[in-house]
Amino acid sequence: MERILYYGMSDNMGGIEAFVINVYRNINHDEIQIDFLMLTDTICFEKELLASGSRLYSIPNRKKHPIAYLVGLVRFFRQHPEYRVIHMNLNNCSCIGPAVMAYFFGLRVISHSHNDWRGKKKISILLNALNKKILPKVTDVFLACSQAAGECMFPHHDFTVIQNAIDAKKYLFNEEVRNDYRKQLNIQRKFVIGHVGRFHPQKNHKFLLDIFKAVHEKNTNTVLLLIGEGELRPQIEEKISELNLQNCVIILGVRSDIAELMQAMDVFVFPSLYEGLGIVAIEAQAAGLSCIVSDAIPQEAFITDLIQSVPLSVSPQVWADKILQFKDGCKRGNTVAQIQKSGLDIRTSVKTLENLYFRK
Repeated sequence: MERILYYGMSDNMGGIEAFVINVYRNINHDEIQIDFLMLTDTICFEKELLASGSRLYSIPNRKKHPIAYLVGLVRFFRQHPEYRVIHMNLNNCSCIGPAVMAYFFGLRVISHSHNDWRGKKKISILLNALNKKILPKVTDVFLACSQAAGECMFPHHDFTVIQNAIDAKKYLFNEEVRNDYRKQLNIQRKFVIGHVGRFHPQKNHKFLLDIFKAVHEKNTNTVLLLIGEGELRPQIEEKISELNLQNCVIILGVRSDIAELMQAMDVFVFPSLYEGLGIVAIEAQAAGLSCIVSDAIPQEAFITDLIQSVPLSVSPQVWADKILQFKDGCKRGNTVAQIQKSGLDIRTSVKTLENLYFRK
């Protein structure tokens, strides 16, 4: 059995975490086992990974203990010569230490861009500019979840697009599940707007709240479901209070039942400032949801006629009018065949990865 080392999985459910767990659940475990070099003390789906035979390795925090972090990387690769391949799942180039160290210890490095990154912090911009020059020198295989994500991280190199595919059948609309979850959340008779994403500037939660405020002023029978966690949660909770929306915004935190929660929604709204692909928008389409997304979402995510984009430059009121088109409900169709035909079914992506891992 080949053991592949993964880097990039965190404790906050996002595009990388969704991609990794989808791959994990569909890969041939008789031939490949995936182990994890952890970014954080814990990672998403930790119990499932351990129960399935994965090894999870923790090293000192890079930001809090940079010297110990570097020593930890050296010690790790010195103690684990069994790994021949490391798959680096990256949102940006601010941290490429494991790739550099793996290269010097003779591993084949697969660098996988999952984002069309447009950060604003000066230190992050500096690190990304520097590391974009270093990363290609230690990378053997360049992957990206979309054309935009590849061009962002590997502007001068050829890369292969492996989109963040999903198990489309898992999201197929189920009326019984919908009714059960709406009852659990006490939103049976509400018009439910949903969003999935970590509380991070990229996801544009503050603008999302402005949009929902405009929706709620026109239709008070509305609820906003926010699924995710992150550093900006206190600020978002503060704005919810400022807008007097405490009774109609539900924050559910990190959840493993995204497919079921999407059944409970009536429309999916995704006003991100940038995305590598926007896998949750594809999941929403698989669930038969109408999707209102920003014009920053890559075209690869536009699989069905359920999705439409709205410019980020227009007012929240314009977004609200688009959303309220669906206030009386709409038929939730079966989009599985369209998802599969687009190449975004997970089985296609997993086969490509298996071939890469065994390539000499």
